[in-house]
Amino acid sequence: MTRRNSVLPVLLALAVCPYFVDLGGSAIWDANEAFYVETPREMLERGDYVTPTFNYEPRLNKPVLSYWIVSAFYHVFGVSVGVQRIPIAIGAVVMIATTFLLAFAGAPSSAGDDSRPRDAALWAAVGLAVTPRLLMFARRILIDIYISMFMGVTLLFFALAERYPARRRTFLLWMYVATGLGVLTKGPIAIVLPAAVFACYLLLHREMGRIRTMMLPAGMLIVAAIVVPWYAALYVRHGLAPIRSFIVGENLARYTEGLGVDADREPWFYSSVIFSDSFPWSMFLFAAAAAWLAERSAPASSADPARRVRSLLWLWILVIVLFFTASAAKQDLYIFPIVTAVAALAGIAIARGLPHRSWIRWTAFGIGTMVSAAGAGVLYLVGSAGSSYVFEGSRIMGTTGVVGGVVIAALAAAGRTRAALLVTLATFIVLDWVFVSRVLPGFERYKPVPGFAQTLASRLEPGDLVVTYDEALPSLVYYLRRHVDPFFIDEALFEVFRSGRTVYAVLSTDNYRELAARIGVPTCELERRPTFDVKLRNMIAEKPLPELVLITNKCS
Repeated sequence: MTRRNSVLPVLLALAVCPYFVDLGGSAIWDANEAFYVETPREMLERGDYVTPTFNYEPRLNKPVLSYWIVSAFYHVFGVSVGVQRIPIAIGAVVMIATTFLLAFAGAPSSAGDDSRPRDAALWAAVGLAVTPRLLMFARRILIDIYISMFMGVTLLFFALAERYPARRRTFLLWMYVATGLGVLTKGPIAIVLPAAVFACYLLLHREMGRIRTMMLPAGMLIVAAIVVPWYAALYVRHGLAPIRSFIVGENLARYTEGLGVDADREPWFYSSVIFSDSFPWSMFLFAAAAAWLAERSAPASSADPARRVRSLLWLWILVIVLFFTASAAKQDLYIFPIVTAVAALAGIAIARGLPHRSWIRWTAFGIGTMVSAAGAGVLYLVGSAGSSYVFEGSRIMGTTGVVGGVVIAALAAAGRTRAALLVTLATFIVLDWVFVSRVLPGFERYKPVPGFAQTLASRLEPGDLVVTYDEALPSLVYYLRRHVDPFFIDEALFEVFRSGRTVYAVLSTDNYRELAARIGVPTCELERRPTFDVKLRNMIAEKPLPELVLITNKCS
């Protein structure tokens, strides 16, 4: 391998390493990570792998595979937050590898020369690896990483079946395995979306008759063999109610009515998510789309396997985005499974366009401009918003963005497109390393739960109650290893405090100020801790950080 060709593999290795750095160095994120830390721990504690529980109550709103995966790691390495994050990081790396193979399968090549597919695969893989959103999600959101991984692998095996028809049956069988695992991760969506994409693909090529060659009976048996045993065990133990609730409530009602989702978003909501999820390589989608539309009218476009794979990748993006655009519940993570296809198409576009396509040059210039502006924005915010919004590593990230963005734009303007792209990757690698080594550790002071749990651990007695009011703090269950009652109605909170039992409650300082006089019994504040509100308008307005307070009716 020449020195020129060895740069991308080195960058890829440097980009992947942060996914595994200091996994246990930061506390649980009080979003959905807490459920995937605590539920597997409760499985081990109870020795029950059929009925998932959280907060020592049944949690049947999601299938069980994610919990099983973490439980397996707990068995081998012990229970800890860092251990729970190992499988998330592995899932992200599998997504990067999937992107590599998708780009390799979709890149054109001359007879006996795989240099362009190899370059396309490397550009695609390292481009996804440096994506800030993937790195962040790989630190906290197991279920969405895994459904994206399994759906990406489903796409990959279908693409390989199309690209290499001699091994079609083998690839299709593995496709159905990935589908079954996806269903056991998040439900029917792992079947519905790939099936819709593949049907559109066959329709586009006027080959609907090929459905008979898709090995559907064998595929149904494979998926059933993976999915049915757990659902059957669940039915025997709990009846049909939880299964019906999951299918109707968590899927149909959420899609058609937005059940459980507060946000009411416009139809164009996903237009920005597409680019933010896969930035910076998502910026090459414009040129890739133009190339795809142009080659659709070219001779033999339906016969070239690589072209067919590129069409498949585009349909994967379009169908998934349109499907969720039509839903009542529009959440950004819903379309995250498209990132492998986006990065693969970007890698193919870069490999095809270097060095003679000006649109790659000016896209790189645009990326550099945006990165520089974002870095300047970070420096402005941390420089003007006072100490409350200055987190460790923020100035390094801002400076890296400004300097890296200027260099990228300058190289692109000078016509050194490849160098501009390499500096783009290097800049994001530096940002990722600073993020995991400085920003995340420094952010710990804005996570109040571990500190509250430490205070409570020295005071709690078996009959005491721990509650939260109008705050989502599920990680408190993990850190205390006991049930925590969440309340959202003030009268219910008052009733608990008046019950005569010792109560410890976590709520915002604003809520405590409003409710203290109405609780009906004397209470006192044990401690207060800041939390972080990252809304841009609050940072610009230099609003003080919101605080949570731990109170009790045992004031002696």
